[in-house]
Amino acid sequence: MLETAFLKKITVDRYQIRWFSPTHEVDFCGHAMLASAFILFKTGINQIIFDVKNLGQFFVTQEVDGKINMNFPSASFEPIETPPEIAQAFKQPFKQVYLSEQAYVVEYLTKEDLQAEQPDFTQLKAFGTKTHRDFVITTAGDADYDCYSRYFAPAIGIQEDPVTGSIHTVLVPFWANKLNKTVIHAYQASKRGGELFCRIIDQKRVEISGYGVLYLEGHLRE
Repeated sequence: MLETAFLKKITVDRYQIRWFSPTHEVDFCGHAMLASAFILFKTGINQIIFDVKNLGQFFVTQEVDGKINMNFPSASFEPIETPPEIAQAFKQPFKQVYLSEQAYVVEYLTKEDLQAEQPDFTQLKAFGTKTHRDFVITTAGDADYDCYSRYFAPAIGIQEDPVTGSIHTVLVPFWANKLNKTVIHAYQASKRGGELFCRIIDQKRVEISGYGVLYLEGHLRE
């Protein structure tokens, strides 16, 4: 996770939340929300409402085994003609490019192509700065996972994000429709890697789930 979350308490189980990358404020970061909920759940509450600017309310609960379930609005996407900048930036063969509010979604032919991709980050940064969008590459899964993905956001200071919960509000309905499934087990194939447990709630919302681990704790002094 490369974004930092900032919280403002409204009530005991309701918070405003904002996220910042190394260079920009971002609209939505799923893993920084999961990390925030992980810490808040240690105070004894078992459900949280996050108020998100421009996106409404996100609902988060925790199961007995510690799994954190995040209820998000699903995001739309549409197929587009391949922009020349994407054709130049990505070297491996791909099927189709789609456009969502957050990112260009590039569907790859195979898992091997996705893993082998080494994009031109100079091209992606310039195009991402111009269009105010990031880039996700994705492909159908195998016996282990329903789908794979990688996420690039050099325009906001992140070359490759380890795990990106927010883009799965696009990828879950995308693959649910293609695979005719309502439950999607996803894997983000970054160097660190990340497993996401996802499901369609209804036509407007998806659930994305995972586990948190406490890595570092500290105190700020005035």
